[in-house]
Amino acid sequence: MKSFQTELENPIVEQDIIELEKKIRLFKEGKIDSEKFRSLRLARGVYGQRQEGVQMIRIKLPFGKVTPDQLIKICDVADEYSSGVLHATTRQDIQIHFVKLEQTPELWAKLEQSDITLREACGNTVRNITASDIAGIDPDEPFDVSPYADAMFRYFLRNPVCQEMGRKFKIAFSSSDKDTALTFMHDLGFIPKINEKGERGFKVLIGGGLGAQSFLAPTAYEFLQEDLIIPFTEGVLRVFDKYGERTRRHKARIKYLLNDIGLEKLMQLVAEEQKALKSKTFKIDRNALPEPLPKPEKQFAKIKPVDEKQYQTWLATNVFEQKQKEFYGVYVKVLLGNLKTAKARELAEVAREFAADDIRITINQNYLFKFVRKEALPHLFNALHKIGLSEPGFNSTADITACPGTDTCNLGISSSTGTAIELENVIKTEFPEFLHNKDIDIKISGCMNSCGQHMAASIGFQGSSLKSGALVLPSLQLVLGGGAAGNGVGLIAEKVIKVPSKRGPQLVRNLLNDYKTNALENEKFNDYFRRQGKNYFYELLKPLADLSNLTQEDFIDWGHTESYKTAVGVGECAGVMIDLVATLIYEAEEKYEWATKALENKQYADAIYHSYATLVSGAKAMLLGKQVQCNTHNKIISDFQENFVATGEYTAVTDFTALVNQIQKNEPTKEFAENYFAEAGNFLKDINELRNKQIAESPSVS
Repeated sequence: MKSFQTELENPIVEQDIIELEKKIRLFKEGKIDSEKFRSLRLARGVYGQRQEGVQMIRIKLPFGKVTPDQLIKICDVADEYSSGVLHATTRQDIQIHFVKLEQTPELWAKLEQSDITLREACGNTVRNITASDIAGIDPDEPFDVSPYADAMFRYFLRNPVCQEMGRKFKIAFSSSDKDTALTFMHDLGFIPKINEKGERGFKVLIGGGLGAQSFLAPTAYEFLQEDLIIPFTEGVLRVFDKYGERTRRHKARIKYLLNDIGLEKLMQLVAEEQKALKSKTFKIDRNALPEPLPKPEKQFAKIKPVDEKQYQTWLATNVFEQKQKEFYGVYVKVLLGNLKTAKARELAEVAREFAADDIRITINQNYLFKFVRKEALPHLFNALHKIGLSEPGFNSTADITACPGTDTCNLGISSSTGTAIELENVIKTEFPEFLHNKDIDIKISGCMNSCGQHMAASIGFQGSSLKSGALVLPSLQLVLGGGAAGNGVGLIAEKVIKVPSKRGPQLVRNLLNDYKTNALENEKFNDYFRRQGKNYFYELLKPLADLSNLTQEDFIDWGHTESYKTAVGVGECAGVMIDLVATLIYEAEEKYEWATKALENKQYADAIYHSYATLVSGAKAMLLGKQVQCNTHNKIISDFQENFVATGEYTAVTDFTALVNQIQKNEPTKEFAENYFAEAGNFLKDINELRNKQIAESPSVS
């Protein structure tokens, strides 16, 4: 594979892409361990697919913002390198699939020409920062949270503190107390507030999460001033990096750390980190993002919608008046978030003609146009109808969210996309009144990880399997009663029953018919569920779980023609653990190189954190050489003291714990950065000598 020139103006980004290209070559030549390489590529948005030899590329779009020009650039890249389909995700990213590994640096370079990044879209990093899609135009918002989400994204991109954490970290900003960004299910969630002094700030939630064990985020602050949210977040990330689980991946989220030590202790640890931060306060530029510019006023000829009935439903379900009077936000409903590039290009051109230069991807996999003039609405509808994207029912019961599941994901157990298509068809054809229902939402995940956010849905499904004798069939685990209650309060759905996947449509029929028949007037579905109780719904749906009357069709998943087989691979959505001694020493040396560069560039806080990472990686390598398993940075530090310093095997320091923990006791000054860097360099030299001695004394050590 030949090297290439990125032709980018940003030297940091250029070096990042060239480094990826170099590492791919070394991996292909067998010079980099596959697990180490996997971690590296995940942090650059390159994710292994279910299909061998191809990659999913996750394109990171902070708070879902994309311009028509950027959307067309993504289409160009998707046509050249992938299958030509754009998939909008529940984290407001765009994914493309079936990309060859060796083409990813070139693909990334072309995206960066339009200010689009892959960096930290996957892996053990701060993932894409999401926000309410209506931020900036929300009639209920105290202020626009978009600049705050953007500042958070830029501050932590490539930040040393969050490059190799134990697991991923998710942040969301809601535009108002309605909590349309679902802050309650995030590692950190921010809801905008204005206090009695007229100051801007945020209610802050911490430690939420879905998945196999779902946790509602408790409140860290009822009001945290706007210039403190980034320092607070950095403190949280430093604590998570140091104390978070690293061995047991299923426990390596901050929600488990919070559950183990409690909110008071967690907040105390965050406070202890504040002295070491490079920014004690961080003023956010409220005007950093360009204002979306409406299209100039013009005379629109009076026309009739091509389908008057559909147009009226579309107006009622997909269109709303913005806080900017006489302008409208318009949602474009996209089945499963999947658009072929030809249609995506047409969508971009429609946006360019009728809306502002600020499209937002929504967390339920659709698109939002902003600043559409009232007189343009019938013209916009007709333009969308022409390209097949005028379907009404945005965010209704008929607007089902689903992750890719078994289509491309290693962890998918049963087909989420095939199920979603069938259920949408049932609702549109048999329950058309639910096109107007925005109370009942349906979300589907292909596995327990909840990428489809099924645990936050009023009706949720998780892909699963059932056994019937020696045979296995695809199934759906039903959960009910999840969602946002407002102001950071959330409801986690409860498991009710598991049924064969092919009975999913009938299950939905039974649920909706029961609700229509027995709910009180104006009673919301979640209230109905809790009034009736979980057992009521179990008994209602129990006949569908009966496996005594299975047919051959039940053994074929939705969207498939062959009999079902469970084929779950190694998941990459949360990164991997890398425990090879040689690889860890290599990592320590790499981090020391990063510290060197940061020091040369007078980035003292970054140099200090890279030096800290050097010390921890080196200590972990030596401990693993003795088969001492380490599950947190904090434990690595104390275990090295116990197993090497206290035993006299390592004599260069008397207190390794005190040496490493200097990081949180000192301001990030030039003097401390240089001293700490020198100590990390000495330690790196020492452990290389110690490792060579171990190998010489024990030939079995490798």
